[in-house]
Amino acid sequence: MDFACKEFQVEDIIKCALNLTKADLKVMKYFLKETDKWADTYFLSEILTLDISTIQRSVKKLHEKEILQRSQQNLDGGGYVFRYRIHSRTKIKNIIMIVVNSWADRLGQELEKWENG
Repeated sequence: MDFACKEFQVEDIIKCALNLTKADLKVMKYFLKETDKWADTYFLSEILTLDISTIQRSVKKLHEKEILQRSQQNLDGGGYVFRYRIHSRTKIKNIIMIVVNSWADRLGQELEKWENG
């Protein structure tokens, strides 16, 4: 995306708008490709070749930002495991657009201050 004097990649805007790390973005991109799949952190760690603690932090953050849905699966021997799946692309787009629009609003306010000296 070309913005006046600088070109931005959409991924950079998404990463910035949602305050994501490279690992968070990698997890999100996996789920965007596998929209119907539920996955746990152990599976994600193996498939994305990231440390389990990194995956756990990423899915927690993405869940808190309502990018991922979470489901609890009870285990036969006791205990449970959380599984994750992506929310709809429309919901994610709306979340990002709210942030980007707030940037535009703040820019408008700053330009008014600048204009009024």
